[in-house]
Parts: sequence; C-alpha cells; structure tokens
Amino acid sequence: MQGVIPSMIVTVSKEGIPNIAYISQVFYVDDQHVALSHQFFNKSIRNLHENPQVCANIVNPDTCKTWKLNLAFSHSETEGQIFESMRAQLEAIASMMGMEDVFSLKASEIFKILSIDNIN
Repeated sequence: MQGVIPSMIVTVSKEGIPNIAYISQVFYVDDQHVALSHQFFNKSIRNLHENPQVCANIVNPDTCKTWKLNLAFSHSETEGQIFESMRAQLEAIASMMGMEDVFSLKASEIFKILSIDNIN
C-alpha cells in the first residue's frame, strides 16, 4: 500500500459501464477505512457519485501477494492529517519517478472497507 506498485480500481457507472483506473496510493486510515489518492481519476469520481461501490486490487511489494478490497465511498478530504500524509507520500513517489510536476493530489477519497480477499 506504499505506492511501489500502482493499484487498480474498478468503478461502475449507473448504466453499468465499468471503468478501470490505476492509482498511486491506497492509504491505510484505520481498521475499517482506506483512502485512495485522487490525482487523475475524474471518470472514477463521476462513477462513485452514481454508484459508491469500488473494487481495488493492491499488491504487497514485499511478497507480491495481491489483495482485493471491496469498498464503499464515504467522503473526500482536501485538507487535514490524512490528506497531508498522502500528499507527502505522493511527492516522494513522484520524486523517485522523476515526475514531480505531473503528480498532484486533488483529494483523499475515503472508503469503508466491506471485505478483503487474498487472490493469489
């Protein structure tokens, strides 16, 4: 969940059209919540307002195990401790990739964890 391997999220519009996006961070908030970094995924945000369910696949960079998280959108944060921690982590990721001018955190999207499954 540290942004080493991008995570994939899937959202679905109210018409049932899926959208897949890759994101830099799935950030641990607490035992029942994670935050996703909102940088580029405008279509995903539109879908979330129509259908608040998300499936995220994350890969542990140490073990290469993949986890599927079923999530429900809760709210967005554009300031505060979670947002600032994610912004700092995103800046570090961007610096490692030489993309400091490309990555910009627009919001921390907070989700309730519905289930977690190991898929390999």
